[in-house]
Amino acid sequence: MSSDHEQPEEPAAGGPEQLALIRETVRKAQVPKAKPRTWRGAALAKELPVARVLVNKGVLHLDQFFDYAVPEELDAEALPGVRVRVRFGAGGHRVRDGRREGGGMIDGFIVERRADTDYGGALAALAYVVSPEPVLSPGMLALARAVADRYAGSLADVLQLAIPPRNGRAESKPSPEPLPVPEPPGIGTWERYARGAAFLTALADGGAPRAVWTALPGPHWPDELARAVAATLASGRGALVVVPDGRRAARLDAALTALLGEGHHAVLTAESGPEKRYRQWLAVRRGSVRAVVGTRAAMFAPVQRLGLVAVWDDGDASLSDEHAPFPHVREVLELRAGQESCAFLLGGTSCTVEAAQLVESGWALPLTATRDQVRLAAPLVRTVGDAELARDEAARSARLPSLAWRAVRDGLAIGPVLVQVPRRGYVPALACERCRVTARCAHCAGPLEAPDDRDVSCRWCGRDAGAWHCTECGGTRLRARVVGARRTAEELGRAFPAVPVRTSGRDHVLDAVSGRPALVVSTPGAEPVAEGGYAAALLLDGWAMLSRPDLRAGEDALRRWIDAASLVRSQSEGGTVVVMGEPSLRPVQALVRWDPVGHAQRELAERAELGFPPVSRMAAVAGRAETVEDFLTTVELPSDAEVLGPVSLPSPPPGRPRRPGEPPIGESWVRALLRVPPGSGAALAAAVKSAQARRLARGGTDQVRIRIDPLDIG
Repeated sequence: MSSDHEQPEEPAAGGPEQLALIRETVRKAQVPKAKPRTWRGAALAKELPVARVLVNKGVLHLDQFFDYAVPEELDAEALPGVRVRVRFGAGGHRVRDGRREGGGMIDGFIVERRADTDYGGALAALAYVVSPEPVLSPGMLALARAVADRYAGSLADVLQLAIPPRNGRAESKPSPEPLPVPEPPGIGTWERYARGAAFLTALADGGAPRAVWTALPGPHWPDELARAVAATLASGRGALVVVPDGRRAARLDAALTALLGEGHHAVLTAESGPEKRYRQWLAVRRGSVRAVVGTRAAMFAPVQRLGLVAVWDDGDASLSDEHAPFPHVREVLELRAGQESCAFLLGGTSCTVEAAQLVESGWALPLTATRDQVRLAAPLVRTVGDAELARDEAARSARLPSLAWRAVRDGLAIGPVLVQVPRRGYVPALACERCRVTARCAHCAGPLEAPDDRDVSCRWCGRDAGAWHCTECGGTRLRARVVGARRTAEELGRAFPAVPVRTSGRDHVLDAVSGRPALVVSTPGAEPVAEGGYAAALLLDGWAMLSRPDLRAGEDALRRWIDAASLVRSQSEGGTVVVMGEPSLRPVQALVRWDPVGHAQRELAERAELGFPPVSRMAAVAGRAETVEDFLTTVELPSDAEVLGPVSLPSPPPGRPRRPGEPPIGESWVRALLRVPPGSGAALAAAVKSAQARRLARGGTDQVRIRIDPLDIG
């Protein structure tokens, strides 16, 4: 008796070989993929049979909604806000049984369900609903539209930044139940600010104050931000705080956990990973969590009943997105504060020109401490000018004048010492020792550098330059024009041989160091927090940051100096900061006086007189010369617009990865700046967006890069 399921005791000869052959044949076979449904002849939804869809096409001439038919089978799931897949791009001639067919599959969001359509032809049907989770709310849609209009971009591009990619595993898990509303927090160190107590009280009472907060130096800003969030939560509303990087997000996360406990807030950073981040994002959207701390992308977090938006250190370049349409966190949160009638807090140890403009215009109030409180919290700041540095023969082995050497020695007696170096590496820039002309590669004319203490190579093409000689004087010896963090650490190690030396930079960033004596050499923005604060800080090569050919060079240098000096103990505790910079320069004077607000106000007044941002609004148009020229002849600019340029942009050197905004390798680009006075910014954005849309609709293939209010204008 046999059965179909029985197997022979011994396989037939060649059995395994034949099975392997069959498997290999199946692998190589071109199995046709199942085609998505066209719903040909299917019944439509009885009520609201039309879905208005935003398709994920980020081109400007398609920046509109498209209507699709809703099959009856999808009626219950095809709700506003859900993700769908649709066919897009079919011609009007491909219609069967009343349905348009053909075209490629593309993602989209249902914006609205309608009873009819204003399109005269046949509609294609929704292919299927990707997920029944409504991720696009009406408020998010309105914000995304406002951001797209503000930055002359497309709505689809903004939603790509605002809504994270779907993760099915995270979506299938329920979010926790929301916790009870916490009690209002105590005032804490907000008492040091003239309006600090009133600001917290207004938040706890459900108010919507708007403030520009210049934080005192020291370790208290995470706790102060946490108390502002807690006060907002106590009013039954939500809060959103955006910081430049994961390290500062971790500090604020720890402060909120210590103040409120677990479960009251979510952390949205790239370090979390896609599944965890999407799970946290869903908890916020579902109302399980009412407070968010995150980096740049968190500016769009769907917080329910938003009561406070806050941004820390708005001058940090990482808060400006490098993907079209290039929104800045500060501007997006200003839009949210206006649309959702919530409180706004812009904070930092320094003060940007844009922050000063918010105060001067009356849109926000200043939240600052008295001069007595500043003197109590700030370290002693001393300066060393270039002339003094050149005359000083002491401590030559460590490249330090006597004043700086003594500050390091005295600081190491009581704690760690921070050394800020503007450049990473060993010797990032070299020159001829005899005539001081910049040393360049004989092959591509790129600048030479010494990545370590032995090799000399070209920064552009990477070729070895050991046999270099100067084309001006014939010299063969090199000297350092700029000394990097690694070389500085080596020199300080020789000057203080018994002290450990630690480095923090792009390749390896330290989060924190102990309070024991040590030398910590760091590039700007990578300074670790020291337990109990640093005893002293050296800010080396100030000219390297001040001499950048950019409108914001002084503002950025002062911000980086103050950020580093804020990690130093107060003057009453022996904290000292030595800055290598000419004492007569405005940013150096502002650091000595610890007056970032005054510096920003003076910068704002000068820019207003000269018509520079942020007083004016600008659009940068970059591309090939003939393409930019054609764009400028077709764009219908406001009558008060002014065209600056075009001027040539430097091409990226060979051997180095292309940076955002640079021309493609091998191409020469130009850039024109379009400037308008206050009040015409919206008209400028609409004009360049319309011109770009018309160009793309005509089939223009050459790239034209448009950026509203660029950070770097030279």
